[in-house]
Amino acid sequence: MELLATALLALATLVTAWSAFQSTKWSGVMANSYAAASAARAESTRASTEAGQLMTIDVETFTSWVDAIASQQRAGIETGLADDGTYSPADGTQSAFLYARFRPEFVPAFDAWLATDPLHDDAAPRNPFLMPDYDPEARQRAESELSRAEELSTTALRANQNGDNYVLTSILFAAVALFAGLSTKLAHRVARRTLLGSAVALFVVATIVVLSFPKML
Repeated sequence: MELLATALLALATLVTAWSAFQSTKWSGVMANSYAAASAARAESTRASTEAGQLMTIDVETFTSWVDAIASQQRAGIETGLADDGTYSPADGTQSAFLYARFRPEFVPAFDAWLATDPLHDDAAPRNPFLMPDYDPEARQRAESELSRAEELSTTALRANQNGDNYVLTSILFAAVALFAGLSTKLAHRVARRTLLGSAVALFVVATIVVLSFPKML
């Protein structure tokens, strides 16, 4: 019985050290994941700000183009707008000048919007910014980084839970060591066997639980 108790003490000490090691490793994963999540959120914020600035440029340029078209119509100058809604910039006009300076990301949405014949069709979108074709890369990057930040936060939370689980099992193994140590001090044989049996049962259960946890090497 003393030999069994000594073996349990040694094994409990060994597995407790393993649980502490795993808890430390998962704490590192949690810290790194939270740091990466913060960086991803910061990048998402920067990309979102950039997207807003670029959209402001697109709105200002488009509004100026609309004003230029209206001015050319009032002055009887060729606008380049056909009855079917297509647009061919008229050389030398202010609207053509502005159209040539549309951002490349805005042009597909603008052309798609004109194709809906917004001048004659009341069901057409009110402006190009409502078109699915208008999807600036900066906005895509912002959404992608935000999604990445959420995934990293989830990873950090999972790692934190794994670390907590290992800490809890170390308490179980500490109880195993306590029971095994006390069993060698008792004079009554039945009490010794009962306490040692409890230590063995607790060790088996705790070991099975530890083996079911994810591991970091």
